[in-house]
Amino acid sequence: MILRDMQAKSLQWEASPGLRVGLKTPPSSSSWSQLAVVNLRGGASVNSLKARGLFVVKAMEVEGSKTASLNGHAGSSDKNGSLLSSVGNSTNIKWHECSLNKTDRQKLLKQKGCVIWITGLSGSGKSTVACALGGSLYRRGKLSYILDGDNVRHGLNRDLSFKAEDRAENIRRIGEVAKLFADAGVICIASLISPYRKDRDSCRAMLPAGDFIEVFMDVPLQVCEARDPKGLYKLARAGKIKGFTGIDDPYEPPLNCEIVLTHKGGACPSPCEMAEEVVSYLEDQGFLQA
Repeated sequence: MILRDMQAKSLQWEASPGLRVGLKTPPSSSSWSQLAVVNLRGGASVNSLKARGLFVVKAMEVEGSKTASLNGHAGSSDKNGSLLSSVGNSTNIKWHECSLNKTDRQKLLKQKGCVIWITGLSGSGKSTVACALGGSLYRRGKLSYILDGDNVRHGLNRDLSFKAEDRAENIRRIGEVAKLFADAGVICIASLISPYRKDRDSCRAMLPAGDFIEVFMDVPLQVCEARDPKGLYKLARAGKIKGFTGIDDPYEPPLNCEIVLTHKGGACPSPCEMAEEVVSYLEDQGFLQA
């Protein structure tokens, strides 16, 4: 249910025996009230639930109509008080909360869900490192899933080209899928060129702080072109592929990524060594335990 009180000034946390909920608004003279709906089944106290900040609803008076946000999903209340959202071209939708949440799933898997976003030029070794990382986590009993850029274009994103606007949509979709994996408690490894900072930063913004781990494959263009495992650089140089990253389309290196895997002095660490560097980061940040 939705609780609304646009004029409330200082509601306090109280349990309602009939509704089995508690609510609170911060003492403020501003035009919005922050309401929290909490489940009191199982004998939990209001104070213990208050600290968890569950199911936050923010309501705001806008030109006579009432809009609200439920757990970050914008929406509007109709005259009957039901919360309906408009997201993009989708209208009259409502976010449905379940009692089972991310924390429960993480406890089941004994790990924390996150997104490891491996970015770099074609031929830098992103997919190879992603597979090595997935294997290393598997041997530790940790569940991961790889979203490889080319693989996703075989299905979900097969309708997209490599034009700038389609590349942005490609990354947005993969970011949304990666977010779902992380919410399921899975360590999601996204491996794709993703050349533009703006698009990568948009994916970072989809997740809670700390759950997006950007890994930059810092391998020089000349090394990637010399490898050319798919023959794409040769085709790009011959003018048979237009808009190829590194040749006639830019790659924007990360400015503040969590991990940089570097090609050093003509020698490159093995994929397994690079994968272990990422695993060490996950261990240090507590992702490999619930």
